[in-house]
Amino acid sequence: MVSFLLVTGYAHAQTLQQQLQTAFGKLQQDSQCRYASVSLTVLDAKTGEQVFAANPNMGLATASTLKTITSVTAFNLLGANYQYQTTVGYTGSIAADGTLNGSIIIKGGGDPTLGSWRWNTTKENYILNLLVAAVQRAGIKKISGSIIGDDSAYGTQAIPDGWIWQDVGNYYGAGINALCWHENQFDIKLKTGAVGTPISVDRTVPLMPYLGFKSELTNAPAGTGDRAFIYLPVGGKLMYLRGTYAVDQTKKTVSGAIPDPAFDVALRLTDTMNRLGLKVSGEPQSTLTLAVKGEAAPAIAKTLTVIESPELNKIIYWLNQKSLNLYAEQLLKTIALKAGKEPTTPNGITVLQDFWKAKGIDIKTLNIYDGSGLSPGNRVTTLTMARILQSAKSEAWYKFFYESLPIYNDMKMKSGSIADVLAYTGYQTYKGRELCFSIIVNNYNGTTKGIKEKMFRVLDVMK
Repeated sequence: MVSFLLVTGYAHAQTLQQQLQTAFGKLQQDSQCRYASVSLTVLDAKTGEQVFAANPNMGLATASTLKTITSVTAFNLLGANYQYQTTVGYTGSIAADGTLNGSIIIKGGGDPTLGSWRWNTTKENYILNLLVAAVQRAGIKKISGSIIGDDSAYGTQAIPDGWIWQDVGNYYGAGINALCWHENQFDIKLKTGAVGTPISVDRTVPLMPYLGFKSELTNAPAGTGDRAFIYLPVGGKLMYLRGTYAVDQTKKTVSGAIPDPAFDVALRLTDTMNRLGLKVSGEPQSTLTLAVKGEAAPAIAKTLTVIESPELNKIIYWLNQKSLNLYAEQLLKTIALKAGKEPTTPNGITVLQDFWKAKGIDIKTLNIYDGSGLSPGNRVTTLTMARILQSAKSEAWYKFFYESLPIYNDMKMKSGSIADVLAYTGYQTYKGRELCFSIIVNNYNGTTKGIKEKMFRVLDVMK
């Protein structure tokens, strides 16, 4: 008992820096980190003073903790109240009998929330009803042309360089589009069975009449989780499901990426209007389907309505709470456009790096390929990550950013996880002192659960 009291008293006598050094040393010497790169930086959130640093200048893969940098940059460059706009209009003219001798154009402006289920004013049916009402207000009763989804504003490259083939057919690897729809994803319902037997596709939600599905999935033993991946060859219409799916998984669902969201929204509006008796003669079209025929989407001659997204602070809330890759990537292209550049991922990265360079950060510590952290090629130091978090503390929008961070281990922080990478970055108060931190482990071995528990032991020192 005496020895226990002595140890306890010694622990309390140690400074926070000493306690962090001890805890970090244990993590670094752990067998799971034998071949790993490990880094931790802790700063005073108010002053920026360094509280603790171990390997702070080591460039590491960030996984989704990179979203904090994208979020803070977007708040700075776009403002907390920034809203996207989707413009809906038509070409041609409206005859006396209500026939539109032309087409309806839905021109995207980069809004990642159109058709999203996260707000009442963005839900699919709400948006479709808005569009139909706008058409009816204009006196249109029949359309001789088509419904056209125009996503040309963000160029033709939907997938950032650096993303891997295994990711891009899945919902979290959905492409970046000027005209997004339903977060560019849909659900595939699985028909499962006994261990070792094949899994078939039951149905999709919603129906995807223009896609086919071939399942090469196998039912796997309980406890092995969801290891199913979706692949869609470029330009193809047959999706392949590969991997395994554990028999104890309750969802029986995997989610895929919509390959052409602009076409999908045009299809949904066409179906809705036809059901309501507003006959659309032509087939739904998108920038991509027209390009295949050597055609371009026509310009809007007359605007019917403009749909505004939720404010940026609300978008970033869900971006970080649910780690939405799509939202982060859309923001990266948006800050490029805001800076007067072509809205591409590389241009967004340049604008982001230039902003932080002006703030005194060496952009060599911000070596990134995307805005979400999905690319395994990203390399950022924990010192830079912590400095960017510290910079947010004095901003008027800080409360929005802070609230956007999830809670893990009873701490307000963003997590990040890709293959053999685990990271956390956020804020914590220690004895009344506000801290910000970033901890990253690359190339650990063993289970994610195991390394997570060990990283939490380090972070617990700050409680």
